[in-house]
Amino acid sequence: MHSALDRHQNKSGSKPIPVVIIEIPGHHFWLLSLTAKLPAESNLRGNGPSGICLSYLLSGYTPYFKRHSLHPHPILQNKLEEAVDVSILDQDLEYLSEGLEGRSNSPVALLFDTLQRPDTDFGVSAESVLTWRHEIDRAIPHLVLGKNPPGGAWHSIEGSMITLSRGEWMGLPDLQFKDWLKQKKRGLRNHRATAEDIAQYYQHYVMKKGLQKNFRCGTVVTSVKKVSAKSISNHAQKDLQKSDSLWNFSEESMEVFQVDGFVKTVKGDREPFSVYAENIVLATGTYDSPTWLRVKGENLSYVHHQLSALEEAVKNNSIGITSDPVLIVGAGLTAADAILFAHHCSIPVIHVFRRQVSDPGLIFNQLPKMMYPEYHKVHQMMKEQSAACAGPYECYVSLPEHHVLSFGKDKKCVLQDKDGCQKAYKISMALVLTGSNPNLFFLPNNGIDLAMDSDQPVNPKRNPIDIDPFTYECTQEKGLYALGPLAGDNFVRFVQGGALAAASSLLRKANKNPP
Repeated sequence: MHSALDRHQNKSGSKPIPVVIIEIPGHHFWLLSLTAKLPAESNLRGNGPSGICLSYLLSGYTPYFKRHSLHPHPILQNKLEEAVDVSILDQDLEYLSEGLEGRSNSPVALLFDTLQRPDTDFGVSAESVLTWRHEIDRAIPHLVLGKNPPGGAWHSIEGSMITLSRGEWMGLPDLQFKDWLKQKKRGLRNHRATAEDIAQYYQHYVMKKGLQKNFRCGTVVTSVKKVSAKSISNHAQKDLQKSDSLWNFSEESMEVFQVDGFVKTVKGDREPFSVYAENIVLATGTYDSPTWLRVKGENLSYVHHQLSALEEAVKNNSIGITSDPVLIVGAGLTAADAILFAHHCSIPVIHVFRRQVSDPGLIFNQLPKMMYPEYHKVHQMMKEQSAACAGPYECYVSLPEHHVLSFGKDKKCVLQDKDGCQKAYKISMALVLTGSNPNLFFLPNNGIDLAMDSDQPVNPKRNPIDIDPFTYECTQEKGLYALGPLAGDNFVRFVQGGALAAASSLLRKANKNPP
């Protein structure tokens, strides 16, 4: 593996790689347990779908509107018919995506999704209106640096776990997941896919499309910084400026990215590497770095930031039916998982969250009720079982528009409502499940300067990286792109739109977009 990366090491005579995709931490995927029938969340690491999809597009695979196909969106249909012979990558993505609506805030994500899966939100299994051509002359050399093999992290998950998303939404371009399952003589279970199937599918996809040569597994990136071409050896600098270079840089302002890190060898050793790249794509997802409330007492031993702490406490019989309530902070799917687990074990719960129950931003208000009855149940509990109004659910109290002020050594937690009223609750343990942050330690200032609010850390939900919505290039750093949760896209079906936007932009830079 090291020798494969070594070919791209920028020694005296090598030119920079046009694109390096960094995929160390992984995307959020929500999983449901088939055996226990209880939800569980897994935060995966490795080479995920956004990096695989971008590698596919940069390898010369080019989408076109399929002649004589009919898209259910008449305005989009008319736009597509205007340029049947022009690749989607070469068209105006802003123009094509205008007026589209759906479950993503990204117009290009909605566009690519509806081209691949028309009307899928209405339960329709319509055929894609895209056809794919492999135009090798349009391929852009690139590397995908990741800790694990493509889809490798899925292999470490219990095989019976199923995805929150519908199985067909886990698919990648030009190889439908359901078709791959049929070849394996297996089917979807309640429209969901198992972790084992997803792992095998992603690995198969990379091999089937011939992408494996672009992936450098077992790599850990420790630093990414922009350097002047003058800092590279004279030989390399001259090489950068050759007329056959993919990119046209001015000699005065030419800059490249220096990527440093190490490769884990078979023997377990760490061998350092250093490469130069003309463009960097961050496809790092959300890291296992839970968000803290930053309140007094949060570091006490009974305050935890992972659902596994509750599972362990139940397993050890340190918490049970007669215990003081467990405080669960947060209103996302992880918090819902914890509530369902506690409810299943008859453990009393005090549920605290800042938003109103009817807030459209709550994930529960975005999930179809019929598809996700477990989470709909939690949402009902949040509505009907507030402290001010007793409801039908035992051992559960909902406190909307509240936040934690402090945790005491006596296991008393002080909460405050929207009017400023405070109240102390005696609890057995606390679970702060308010999301996780990406670990961008390898970027200058941890990537904070790239965020929408450059005074706050990057957060996928509240403070994503500031990007151009039609290229996914960072507004604060040209040549740097961000995909997936870093750019606010959290589901597999939507992260692919970012790959489409980035690929289109990179092709324009390389002058590989036909006029």
